[in-house]
Amino acid sequence: MRALQRERGSEFFVVRAAELQGVPIELPAVAVVIPAYRAAATIEAVLASIPTFVRHIVVVDDGGADRTAEVARTVDDPRVVVVEHERNEGVGAAVLTGYRRAAALGAEIIAKVDADGQMDPEYLLALITPIVVGEADYAKGNRFLHERELEAMPGRRRFGNAGLSFLTKLASGYWGIFDPTNGYTAIHASVIPLLDDRRIARRFFFESSMLLNLSLLRAVVRDVYIPARYPGAKSHLSESRAALQFPAQLLRGFLRRIRIQYFVRDFSAVSLYVLCGSLLTLFGGIWGAWHFFVSSQTGVVATTGTVMIAVLPIIVGVQLLLQALTLDVQGSPTTPIHATARLVKGEYPLDR
Repeated sequence: MRALQRERGSEFFVVRAAELQGVPIELPAVAVVIPAYRAAATIEAVLASIPTFVRHIVVVDDGGADRTAEVARTVDDPRVVVVEHERNEGVGAAVLTGYRRAAALGAEIIAKVDADGQMDPEYLLALITPIVVGEADYAKGNRFLHERELEAMPGRRRFGNAGLSFLTKLASGYWGIFDPTNGYTAIHASVIPLLDDRRIARRFFFESSMLLNLSLLRAVVRDVYIPARYPGAKSHLSESRAALQFPAQLLRGFLRRIRIQYFVRDFSAVSLYVLCGSLLTLFGGIWGAWHFFVSSQTGVVATTGTVMIAVLPIIVGVQLLLQALTLDVQGSPTTPIHATARLVKGEYPLDR
């Protein structure tokens, strides 16, 4: 059986599938959610490829106005449940609908697989393993943990992925993850009621917004190496759209995380460093910019003391901010929350 990777103390998870089968525990109820939009041509093959250990398969037809729901219902598999949206609401909305239905069916772990056939179901066991063994609340695919995938990627896309990954790390606090837009994910069902669905994007920012939400819960997220598979279907995600829209949304997510994590829920050394570092850097920048403007208008060179009053606060402020960043990296969550989370019937925030 295929070898899966696991390295304790890091986000890179590796284990042998045979190991998992050998553990003296019963595999929890696993469900697969498939958001489908105009996927009539591929949905049957995707359903046929779902492993037998999966107990429920929820297909959410996201208002595609084609035969996707009809084709899914004709598949001879009692595990398949079809849910239809009257209009197209976006992949995020479809996944949330699937989460609700899968949880209602009694699923303990819910994986998300796309309907275009780009996600290899052979890796589903690898994906859920960190959650099954109690080392994560949420697992996601990472296509770029090996050098060969990076070498095969065009330079522009490689640069874009690196930049987007860094911004996502900064915004979410999950410094050990990469490939943030990877949609091959799994989540422990007990975490779902804790999510603030009002802040989960309904469309292409969905995966990143999930990470932002999970970070505020201090949920543990793990990357699992899953190679890319492109059978010919074109991604609906536009690179130019991501470059224009994602940074602003990630910036808002970063500011919200810092405010809530370090100033609302707690006040720690990071809070002090961020506060003092920001004030000193801001003061030095404003002071220096003002006196540079005055000097350019009057032609009088600023004195050494004036320059130092600008430079020293900036130097000290940047050092404090770097120290805050270091502590933030070291403070990434390591204890899964699903061990203490409890599902309360009828109280899903997603229903509101």
